[in-house]
Amino acid sequence: MRRDMGVVILIFTFAVIAIGLVALYSASYHNVRVSHKIFYDQVIFSVVGLFLLLYLSNLDYRKFYDLAYFFYGGSVILLILVLVSGRHALGAQRWFSIAGISFQPSEVAKLTLIFGLGRYFSDRRSSLSARPRSSLGVLWHDLFVPLLMTLVPMLLVFKQPDLGTSLLFFGIFIFMLFTSGLRYRYILGFLLLCLMMMPFGWHIIKPYQKDRLLVFLNPNIDPLGAGYTIIQSKIAVGSGRLWGKGWLSGTQNQLNFLPERHTDFIFSVIGEEWGLLGTLALVTCYGVVIYAGLKVAEHVKDRFGMQIAVGMTGIFSLQVLINIGMVLGMCPVVGITLPLVSYGRTSFLVSLFMIGILLNLSKRHTVF
Repeated sequence: MRRDMGVVILIFTFAVIAIGLVALYSASYHNVRVSHKIFYDQVIFSVVGLFLLLYLSNLDYRKFYDLAYFFYGGSVILLILVLVSGRHALGAQRWFSIAGISFQPSEVAKLTLIFGLGRYFSDRRSSLSARPRSSLGVLWHDLFVPLLMTLVPMLLVFKQPDLGTSLLFFGIFIFMLFTSGLRYRYILGFLLLCLMMMPFGWHIIKPYQKDRLLVFLNPNIDPLGAGYTIIQSKIAVGSGRLWGKGWLSGTQNQLNFLPERHTDFIFSVIGEEWGLLGTLALVTCYGVVIYAGLKVAEHVKDRFGMQIAVGMTGIFSLQVLINIGMVLGMCPVVGITLPLVSYGRTSFLVSLFMIGILLNLSKRHTVF
């Protein structure tokens, strides 16, 4: 039976948002640290975001090709400005505050990088001629130039500091590089070089980031400090067992043992209150959206459309994997939100923006 991918994406996106709102209500219910107003705030932004999604699904997506470099440059300027005059919170300088509403430029920069790389890679493929090219020329134009495009926002975000989001920029680059047409031997060689250079990165990260990496290996080395959140998260998820403890009945959640449960660790709330079956339902919804996004990328005719579909689906799936891995203790805690579930205005709207573009591309004669 042939189904329109757009309908599938839309239905399962609604399901993820609904699960997120139920979990967020519980996470902020009688919470002495987090106001219950964040739930209503998320509801309002869900409505706004869905209107944005529907609008984008009917827009000519090629307009983003024309404005790709303009958007990319604008986001770089915002990242510079936030380092100069942004709002400090939780030891970082990542936000602008406008009329009491926080805005995080790094979330928007992920989107503009996808557009920028999408235009660059699609232009490179369409401008290829029959004349042979040297390996050095291939590496410069098809690898190092887009790498420089990625490193600019990546390093600015790292400076905030925000290690998790900065690594997502590199993830976007790798996903789109694999579909750029560059030979795999160059890509694999580049990745091997990056792996060899990773130990040198230890000397440039912040002390608290080093602590997070160490407690990932052994949370019990600092159970009341850097390891506290991950220990409580694993307790919450494990105590949910198969069926969960029931909505509003999670002890780790309701008794305030679990920090950041409305943002980075909201998956713990779902695991504790809805158990293994609840988490599998959410993961299944994500899986269907990601699968449909990849099918859109496979069938869309335009190279720019294919590239941005790969970039958006790739970053969406990477955030899901890292966040869930972080909650389960399988990844270091790097401050990555769970798309469309965690509280966060900018990240929520950017995720819906990406879904709207995928819906738009799904109309380009793409079906199961």
